[in-house]
Amino acid sequence: MTGGLLALPLAQSSWHGPEVAAVLTVSATALFAGQRWAIALIVIADLFLLPTVWPRAFLEGELVSRTVALMTLAALVPGVLAMRRAAAVLVLMTGQRRTQQTCRRVHAGLVAIVVLAVIVPLL
Repeated sequence: MTGGLLALPLAQSSWHGPEVAAVLTVSATALFAGQRWAIALIVIADLFLLPTVWPRAFLEGELVSRTVALMTLAALVPGVLAMRRAAAVLVLMTGQRRTQQTCRRVHAGLVAIVVLAVIVPLL
């Protein structure tokens, strides 16, 4: 939730940062309320928020915006670390049988999203 709230002023319109930050905040609220499916949305929102935040932390901006961006990146770390749990939930949400192989495929897809999210802003 903190990551979403910190990312709102840093958002770029090309990556729809405010919308993703709002989804992250609402999903965190749903997780606090005990909805287990929200972990999948939190991880996806974290992954889509990375292209908005990390260039501000390392490539551009003044000291204040860089500090807020670094705090946002630190707040996004627990969501990114929960990718395995999110992969298992995403498999169940899509209606597939939850096997080790399908969970690995979904996890690999999430890792591919992270790689693209880091590389695309550099281009």
